[in-house]
Amino acid sequence: MSKSSAGCEPSVVDGLECCVPLACEPITAEQAAGVAPMLKAVADPARLRLLSLVLSHEGGEACVCDLLPYFDLSQPTISHHLKVLHDAGLLHREKRGTWVYYIARPEAMQALGSLFTAAPAAALAGAGA
Repeated sequence: MSKSSAGCEPSVVDGLECCVPLACEPITAEQAAGVAPMLKAVADPARLRLLSLVLSHEGGEACVCDLLPYFDLSQPTISHHLKVLHDAGLLHREKRGTWVYYIARPEAMQALGSLFTAAPAAALAGAGA
């Protein structure tokens, strides 16, 4: 199946076409290497919850001080998890005074979401031919 089929276009994160839906065609080793750090980052329950809290927080951004009440974890531990999410390309961070605010990167969220999108019916019909 060709990448140009409707619904099978790759998402671009940091210049890497990393996320052709898996149901459209097999991803390359390079693409898998680009996606794996994002998946590893959200594979941890605390990090997955942090990402959800940032995404759902008012204005779509949060600092560690906003996130502390939701966890029985220390501030340094939460900061470490946020750094892992940032390093994986899922969060953008911005320092304001003594606090660092985290914002989910829309292109990364779109890329991860599109990775597990089912192939369009037309693409599946053409695959059997």
